[in-house]
Amino acid sequence: MTDVDYCVVGGGFAGLAAALRLKQAGRTVALLEARDRLGGRTFTEVRTDGSWIDRGGAWIGPGQDRVRAMMHEFGVPSYRQYTDGEAMIVVDGEQHRYTGTVPWSMSPWAAMNIGAALLELGHMCKSIPLEAPWTAGNADKWDRVSLAHWLHHNTLSKSAYALLETAIAGCYTSDAAEVSLLFVLYQMASGGGPGFVLGVHDGAQDARPVGGMGAIYRPMAVELGDSIHLAQPVRHIHQDADKVTVRSDELIVRARRVIVAVPLAIASQILFDPMLPVDRSFLHQRMPSGSIIKTAVVYDEPFWRADDLSGQSAAPGSPATITIDACTDTGRPGILCVITEGPIARRIGRLDAPERRAATLTALAERFGDKARTPVDYIEQNWSIERYSGGGMLSHAPTGVLTQFGHALRRPCGRIHWAGTESSAVMCGWVDGAIRSGERAASEVVEHESLVTSGGKSTTR
Repeated sequence: MTDVDYCVVGGGFAGLAAALRLKQAGRTVALLEARDRLGGRTFTEVRTDGSWIDRGGAWIGPGQDRVRAMMHEFGVPSYRQYTDGEAMIVVDGEQHRYTGTVPWSMSPWAAMNIGAALLELGHMCKSIPLEAPWTAGNADKWDRVSLAHWLHHNTLSKSAYALLETAIAGCYTSDAAEVSLLFVLYQMASGGGPGFVLGVHDGAQDARPVGGMGAIYRPMAVELGDSIHLAQPVRHIHQDADKVTVRSDELIVRARRVIVAVPLAIASQILFDPMLPVDRSFLHQRMPSGSIIKTAVVYDEPFWRADDLSGQSAAPGSPATITIDACTDTGRPGILCVITEGPIARRIGRLDAPERRAATLTALAERFGDKARTPVDYIEQNWSIERYSGGGMLSHAPTGVLTQFGHALRRPCGRIHWAGTESSAVMCGWVDGAIRSGERAASEVVEHESLVTSGGKSTTR
């Protein structure tokens, strides 16, 4: 049995940030991670040539102050995402090149439809109270309908609908019919609106850490040292009058409080004793993750740049639904990141690996030419089958969930506190939001102990 001040469950950025801040505050900490690695829904692989592949979350953008602060703390620089040249969309087999956010080179009617829908979404986002989106004036109305329902009633162009569904529903790695409109508005608003969420330059994909996300989480892990325990999936959390007991297959940790920083659906696999309050328990059941396959296709050089292409492309329904230039700061080798999400990811996930590779490379060749058919490396990460992620980069709320159970997202349950990017009111869904949530949970537990010591009344019970 290990006896510490605090236990943290989960070694993604939320759990690492919580444990790091607690240790820096002079507390003893045990961090239990189910995998044999850290990083959670980020995963940086360093190649033999010194380049790196971010198999999971990779980008940072303006306003993401907490991830920037963590990078500054550990001396990690950033570099801007490559955006020179034109982006591309493929609709009904026809290619359209464009610059900016809206592809005006396609049908003017469809482009106007896209622009108007994004403008309306931005307007609705401004009415969302970030700390409690379920209290918005139209919360009940917006939580009764899905993103698909709203798109059907606000796009008159078939092409506009297909592109908006791909761009927006892709953020939740699910079909548009699976996601509540209120949740979409909340998540977008947490980042500043649809322009940020869907944008590259000055948007959510504006820059990357040099060395990938691993350049941030590795030095965090070094500072935590032997506080980290890998390959320890937590099975049971028991609260009593004095402390909490956290059990994995091999460890028993006794602590004053525990911070659970794993995806919501994964938290439902832990046995809590006594049982969690009904609303928190139901929240775990009702906020799933979606499906996403992220593939790094590596070439000797980024040949698309010579063709005046940025590498950014979208093709609804394609096995290579979205692409983006994923080269390191040196620009060599050439790396195209292919992102396939939602129903398409589930469909191609049923193919065997050679068939999936062939379908992806064929789609890339149709977009970027025959050079795309012959990569020097092909690295696929299917997050849909990750045991301890449960799917995509962000858990989402289907219709009716936020208004019924959203209030339980951050509320502690006795000695159990919650972290994870889904619980962050700012930058929900990004690494920055994960760090914010971990730091918030660490402050909660320290504040509680300070109140107990001083004889004050806790506000976190």
